This record gives sequence, structure tokens and C-alpha cells, in this order.
Amino acid sequence: MDVKLSETPSSGEASKSSSNAKRKSLFVFIHEMKEELKKVSWTAKEELRFSAKMVILSMFVFGFSIYVVDLGVKGLLEMIKATVHFIFG
Repeated sequence: MDVKLSETPSSGEASKSSSNAKRKSLFVFIHEMKEELKKVSWTAKEELRFSAKMVILSMFVFGFSIYVVDLGVKGLLEMIKATVHFIFG
């Protein structure tokens, strides 16, 4: 009776080939990523600067607007408080 044992690599060999495959797949991934990034149409520096300035300016304008509205609401509430205090003592 002949029994054939399938040849399997030892656990050390399997882990080495697994780590080599992972390393190769990582390098392939990085290479493909670089190739894809070359295809991207990037924004020009001047357009990027202009857009950044507009975002910062918009933040200040909206922030100042919220501040003014907050002051108005605070003043209105203080006026209501003073009126109620005047009427009810």
C-alpha cells in the first residue's frame, strides 16, 4: 500500500513566501498609486491661493455676521429683561 503525502512547505517557508508576497503587493500598490496620481489634473497654484483666501475671508465674514446677530439677540433679551423688571418690580 503506497501512501502519497502531499508536499507542503514548512511553516517557516510559508511565512517567508507570504511576507514576500505582501511586500511585492505593497510595492505594486505604491507603483500603481504613483501612476494614477500622474493622471490627476491638479489645481494651479494661483487658483489654489485665490480659493484659500476666499475661504478664509468667508469664514471671517460669516463669523462676524454671527457675532452681530448674537449681539442683537443679547440686546433684545436684555431689553425684555429690563421691561419685565420695570413692570413687575
